[in-house]
Amino acid sequence: MRKGEIQIIYEDAEVVVINKPAGISVTGDRSGDDDILQILSQAFPMTEGLRLVHRLDKCTSGVMILAKTRDAQSRYTDYFVKRLVRKTYLALVAGIVSNPTATIDAPLAQDRHDARRMRIDQRRGKAALTRYRLLADFGSIALLAVSPETGRTHQIRVHLASVGLPLVIDPLYGTSRPLMLSQIKPAYRSKKDRAEPPLIDRLTLHAYQLEVPADQTETRRFIAPLDKKFAAAVKMLAKHNPNGFDAFQDPRMPAALLAAEPI
Repeated sequence: MRKGEIQIIYEDAEVVVINKPAGISVTGDRSGDDDILQILSQAFPMTEGLRLVHRLDKCTSGVMILAKTRDAQSRYTDYFVKRLVRKTYLALVAGIVSNPTATIDAPLAQDRHDARRMRIDQRRGKAALTRYRLLADFGSIALLAVSPETGRTHQIRVHLASVGLPLVIDPLYGTSRPLMLSQIKPAYRSKKDRAEPPLIDRLTLHAYQLEVPADQTETRRFIAPLDKKFAAAVKMLAKHNPNGFDAFQDPRMPAALLAAEPI
């Protein structure tokens, strides 16, 4: 990961809001690679001393708030604990979406056979609630806007898989196979002597939008633009599905997403 690849979305005296790339851990892990705080301190020396407010999975990209002071960390963390932050993720999922909106209410616990995984556990799990709405139906793949009301580990990934809508790419709860243009484009022809590049080859989950309290009456919204591969996947799915851009529930949505506008 090169230093300049982390985008700062917003900064003031209290917080820095970034667009975290997929593949960077929020805290140190077994890989030994630098975590997000180490990378930021190297890339932007003025951000040294940042504090975590919340977390994103290593494989998930998107908007993330970091605090500059202990007081800011305490206040913003409290917003998350009290569920005052509205989180909206974009998820490319495999499967047929039968309802345009749905709620998944299923408690989660660590898998007793694999510590890396979470599972639904009605007896021992912690409460977990996820809402989603359909943004686009591409046929065997759909684009969802997902809002987790709670913040359990792998919550979105486990909940969506549990209702037959696993992420298109998810090595833990689905498949690790990349999404290829040849899978969705009729009569695709590969170039001679050149392997087909994947449209996207990482977890198809992006933390797109956060809305946090600014004061007692107003909220502040932060949006993380899609990276090139996620944007390319959405564009190609829209272009090559049977309904074209009519696959979107709202015709304004493709332009809004690609321009990083509120949804």
